[in-house]
Amino acid sequence: HKDLGLNILRDGYAVSRRSDLIIYSVPAVVINSAVEKYGRATKVGAIVAGQTSVKTPEVQAFLNHLPDDTHIVTCHSMHGPNISTRGQPLAIIRVRSSDEHYERAVHALEALESRMIFLTYEEHDRITADTQAATHLSFISLGTAWSLQGYHPWLNPQFISGINNVKVAMALRIYASKWHVYAGLAIMNPLAKRQISCYVESMTTLYKWMVAGNRQEFRTLIHDAADFVFGRDRSHKKIMLDDDVLQQLSLSQVPDEMSRPNSHLSLLSAAVCWYKMRMSPYDNLVCQTPPFRMWLGIVEYLFCDHEMLEQSIETALEDRYTQAEDLVFYTAVTGWGQCIELGSFDGYRERFEKTAEFLRPKLEQGKDLSTMILKKLTNGEAQASMNK
Repeated sequence: HKDLGLNILRDGYAVSRRSDLIIYSVPAVVINSAVEKYGRATKVGAIVAGQTSVKTPEVQAFLNHLPDDTHIVTCHSMHGPNISTRGQPLAIIRVRSSDEHYERAVHALEALESRMIFLTYEEHDRITADTQAATHLSFISLGTAWSLQGYHPWLNPQFISGINNVKVAMALRIYASKWHVYAGLAIMNPLAKRQISCYVESMTTLYKWMVAGNRQEFRTLIHDAADFVFGRDRSHKKIMLDDDVLQQLSLSQVPDEMSRPNSHLSLLSAAVCWYKMRMSPYDNLVCQTPPFRMWLGIVEYLFCDHEMLEQSIETALEDRYTQAEDLVFYTAVTGWGQCIELGSFDGYRERFEKTAEFLRPKLEQGKDLSTMILKKLTNGEAQASMNK
């Protein structure tokens, strides 16, 4: 390591004693114990930051355990480790620092070449709850539903093409990561629990109306949600999901002619959730994460295509095969919702790792596919901006 100019120190005490900038890159669930253990050794005048996804417990740990003669300027790279930091959102949060140390912290973080967004830690936690809580819940529930049924999505005729490719790729991307990345946000952010509860409630309402045959109530709620989130004129999409890209990037092993319709219950529930919370998802694009960008993109894609939305509604109300499939998805969503509500990290880890093991044959391919989709989406949006 010394040949590379690196000097790996013995432990966190040795790091804290001599470092001018310290970044705690640990799971949110252990941030308090990590700072409690090593914080007292922090060098006088040092700048301390963290990279956890939930800032309220992180900031509280810093204020409780760091010496008063240190400076707290924390941050959060709002993307996964497999995405380049260049151009991605980076939240900068000034908690306690002099102007000089704040400027030094910002200058150091400029090396990431990220798009800096300056927030309070309360604003950060609200935005991450709004953009990530239901997004992650939906993708991990898809994975669990496939696992419960015992067959992989690339063999399922309902997940052959189009926006279904994105669902599969992003679910695999999440399950290729570490469980604690998603557990911390869901369980430790109280604002996230509120949105998760609303998503589960929205799906429960829709599914009950599907099987009970409440056609008019179902249609009215979907269209009210569509008008609120996307407006009555839906001819101009804000997220550029290209049809050709969606068709080309697929893991499916099922021929196109065997495709079956999909109710897209997960996407319908997302729009209804935003409607019930009176929340516009576009307000949070400044802090978008790759999964949220894709999630909003496919919800928008569905709701801005009148023919596809009508097919989704009719499939949900009339297709018994789809209703049976959606029952398993609904069960997965409510199971995850209960696990999060109970605050069970052990339960979350067990459910996550069991599903990840089932999906393991395609996890790496799914991660690569989702990266390709994200790159094409980013390039398409950049080109569209240049053409304006």
